[in-house]
Amino acid sequence: MTEPEPFGARLRSAMDTRGPLCVGIDPHASLLRDWGLDDDVAGLERFSRTTVEALADRVAVLKPQSAFFERFGSRGVAVLEKTVAEARAAGALVLMDAKRGDIGSTMSAYAAAFLDPAGPLFSDALTVSPYLGFGALAPAVEAATAAGAGLFVLALTSNPEGREVQRAAGADGATVAATVLRHLAESNAGARPLGSFGAVVGATLGDLSAFELGVNGPLLAPGIGAQGATPADLPAVFGSAARNVVPSVSRGVLRHGPTTTGLRDSAARFADQVREAVG
Repeated sequence: MTEPEPFGARLRSAMDTRGPLCVGIDPHASLLRDWGLDDDVAGLERFSRTTVEALADRVAVLKPQSAFFERFGSRGVAVLEKTVAEARAAGALVLMDAKRGDIGSTMSAYAAAFLDPAGPLFSDALTVSPYLGFGALAPAVEAATAAGAGLFVLALTSNPEGREVQRAAGADGATVAATVLRHLAESNAGARPLGSFGAVVGATLGDLSAFELGVNGPLLAPGIGAQGATPADLPAVFGSAARNVVPSVSRGVLRHGPTTTGLRDSAARFADQVREAVG
């Protein structure tokens, strides 16, 4: 049986050919209204399908936020399944933004939901939370490795509340965030051209030179656009790791819908600005 190509290699190729940009699919009620859609399952489906049709053949990564689909129950999850399948079929890598994190059999079940190639929600990568201990993520790491998928682990998030956990120091003096980054570097050791296990690091955080961001894996950087960061900020925040940054933009692109042209032009502008900033 042929081993699947690792997510890190597929992501590196997609970033090099399509540009290093991740566009979120975040069907906020307010965005649905802005698009002239009702805040219901029909509006959700129209919003998601339009975004996929506009962008899945040209951006590196699409990132559906599962909460905005789950809020409609089983019918919303059915739309999410279709969104994932159609985006992957059109050539985008799909990062499921679900931020799952638990222990034992429960973590295994989360991994099966999103990282089993036979499952209807199978995604190229999944966001996960390490705050029950990085080792508790082992079932997801194993499932991702077997499927050629990836993980993005919360490390230095852009929300101000995150500091009380992520910047807290343990008995060894290392912060929680530094410990997460160290584990990621160990998980990616020897991977070429890029490891499959990345960190979530906010683009709005300013100078992060105190942290070792060179984990040989991708760095998902939310905060570009509506949250105030710009592509030009990336080198100052990420330093020598900037080439491995996957800037994540949601409202900054989505507010230019519902026209296909508006979405494509906005995404292209961001991609060009990122290329110019990080080289």
